[in-house]
Amino acid sequence: MIDLKRPIAELVADVQAGKLDPVDLVKASLEAIKANEDYHAILEVNERALDQAKKANKQGKLAGIPFIAKDNFLTSGTHTTASSNILKPFQAPYQATVIEKLEAEGAIMVAKANLDAFAHGSSTENSDFGPTKNPHDKSRVPGGSSGGSAAAVALGLACFALGTDTGGSIRQPAALSGVVGLKPTYGLVSRYGVVAMGSSVDVIGPLTNSVADAALVLDVMAGQDPNDSTTIDSSKLSLRSGGRSGNLKNLKIGLIKEYLAEGTQPEVRQAVLDAAEKFKSAGATVEEVSLPSVDLALACYYILVPAEVSSNLSRYDGIRFGHSSSDAKTLSETFLKSRDEGFGAEAKRRIIIGTYVLSSGYYDAYYKQAQKVRTLLVKEFDEAFKEFDLLISPTAPTTAFKLGEKSDPLAMYLNDVDTVAVNLVGNCAISIPAGETDSLPIGLQLIAPQKGEEVLLDAAAAAEELLA
Repeated sequence: MIDLKRPIAELVADVQAGKLDPVDLVKASLEAIKANEDYHAILEVNERALDQAKKANKQGKLAGIPFIAKDNFLTSGTHTTASSNILKPFQAPYQATVIEKLEAEGAIMVAKANLDAFAHGSSTENSDFGPTKNPHDKSRVPGGSSGGSAAAVALGLACFALGTDTGGSIRQPAALSGVVGLKPTYGLVSRYGVVAMGSSVDVIGPLTNSVADAALVLDVMAGQDPNDSTTIDSSKLSLRSGGRSGNLKNLKIGLIKEYLAEGTQPEVRQAVLDAAEKFKSAGATVEEVSLPSVDLALACYYILVPAEVSSNLSRYDGIRFGHSSSDAKTLSETFLKSRDEGFGAEAKRRIIIGTYVLSSGYYDAYYKQAQKVRTLLVKEFDEAFKEFDLLISPTAPTTAFKLGEKSDPLAMYLNDVDTVAVNLVGNCAISIPAGETDSLPIGLQLIAPQKGEEVLLDAAAAAEELLA
């Protein structure tokens, strides 16, 4: 039986040497998906996967490697729903840039993963097609919004999965599901062909079984794209060399004080402190650092991002694509009924909040003030990185909670408290496993400056070894 959790580089080497056939890798992935259907990590299998495996580039950087895409990536031959009823019938006429890049290097997309509808959530319970279950405990959530992708990797359904991270949606489910989740620098990976949530904070990244795997996948995905004007040049970043098991010696690491405060589960706090001690023993300097404005980051995020959500979701009008109400008799009714029937409760909530904070009389009071806080956050992180090479914190304040436990939206939003600031300032970050409590994984977050992926990945690989 093929182990899809083997290092990707080893599997690629076997394919390139003719020892392993991409078809066999894809078959192993499809069999694993079928055997684990009860976790509801997958929404749709790519019926073209075996045919694609026969034609795959056997000398590419990802030769024959099966992967899973979060279902907000546009892909040929499958539906793209963003886990929302409003897009239930939609088949994209083109593919996302990252899908094209991965396939060009020999990777094969085998399935689409479940998510919180339109990536609005931290538990994958907001999916209009039902929640995904945690791979370590079926009574608990896998995290979100990339919960299906995280669970799929943890269950060994494919070698890696793609996620999107707007406020922690790669890192938080990686922590709760016990895998590696990488959020690159804003603009390092093209978002062309990915359903937009918050355009000034959306980032694409991989969920993998190791830091080395994440570095390899990022190397293929990164780079400028004429279809996405926010993309940045990656040619001077040694991404492929990142993720090699280096050492932490001589690194100065800041332990973010605010993320260890009240509200953090004691076992999670202790795991982070234990990791800091191990880093010290490996030759790193670890000191506490204060970033006072991160206490305002969550409130800032839930003003700015809903504002962008309300704008991005305005295109779903029942006319151009997606669900259109059959009961509507006028154009106005088509707009109202299609959106009412198609959007779930959380999407409606964010549209209402976003429209409110952008409205006349409230723009200055809310949106403009939140942008000022964002600027302050950027300055505080920049100052911290003048003194420290890396910052560390818990990825999530708690381990995975029970399905249905958090019905209060505000309680759900608090799951993003350790991750949203990184998106607001555009830095890169990664979550790696840092032990368990009661058989539930704990995630450690490492944060680096913009374009700091090489240092981040090398340090994370060393940390991964220390914490294994």
